[in-house]
Amino acid sequence: MHLARKKYQHVGFIKPIGPKIERYGDMMLDMDAVLMAKTYGLEEDIALMNPVPLHRGFTKEFLEGKIDGRMLEERIVRAVEALDQKNDLLIIEGAGHGGVGSVIGLNNAHVARLSQAPVMIVTGSGIGNVIDSVHLNLALHQREEADVRLIMINKLLGEKRDVTLKYLKRAFSYSLEVSGGFNYSPILANPTLSHVSKLLKLSLQGDPEVHNRIIHNIQLGAASSQRVVDALLESTLLVVTGSRDELIVTLASLYHIPEWKEKIAGLIIAGHAPVTGISQQILDESGIPYIRIKDYCRGPGKIGMDPG
Repeated sequence: MHLARKKYQHVGFIKPIGPKIERYGDMMLDMDAVLMAKTYGLEEDIALMNPVPLHRGFTKEFLEGKIDGRMLEERIVRAVEALDQKNDLLIIEGAGHGGVGSVIGLNNAHVARLSQAPVMIVTGSGIGNVIDSVHLNLALHQREEADVRLIMINKLLGEKRDVTLKYLKRAFSYSLEVSGGFNYSPILANPTLSHVSKLLKLSLQGDPEVHNRIIHNIQLGAASSQRVVDALLESTLLVVTGSRDELIVTLASLYHIPEWKEKIAGLIIAGHAPVTGISQQILDESGIPYIRIKDYCRGPGKIGMDPG
């Protein structure tokens, strides 16, 4: 989108099938459509940018015959046509691999044919696994008579980029163009503490200035305190139970030391056992970021956890 806007005056975006829903005003829409609308000032088109949001229970209603598949197809076609008419270029984002959406008769390959749009398949890095996955996706696109034009190899390892692209271009030289995307970057790939907090739908405690710190490693704090500390790597998120007071106190104390602060990104404290009063005080005074998980049951605002 960023590069397209440098070339074209009007660039639109649509994600026909939306599996990840969030509220936008009085609408429930896919989070990617909302993100693009907010980032690029496309709010006036937001009602068209996700014509089929998959709300909770949508697939069951479809399989029970309560939702008409032809109506969904028409909704997508109308939205694509409306956005295509007002833009110089329209970006249509799929929802995963080629088969995603098959449960409602609208897999990505079928949507591409409905939209009469050429397809760019984006893959991860590697050689053998990329060739295998692309051929698996191509079979579905060919069955749907979708027009695949380009294979974009993303998350390339910098030191292997040239070699990887050389062999993949050789593998697909008979039919498709192959191009390289971004090199793999931990900054782009790894989550932040704030992101984990949102995924868990739980508040993030501790120093707010480090809530956007990137997590590069995750460690289970099940061993002795000394072994856990010795195994710490750069920017590690530790998962501990509330009964591990000695480990929680140790980590909170080390967080004051710069060399250890670099290694301790934060804590996820799980389990029913409460953190003792003195340990909680030390934890809070240290400023170390932490998320407290207490619930095992499922329900509004709760996380389903397996006690095992």
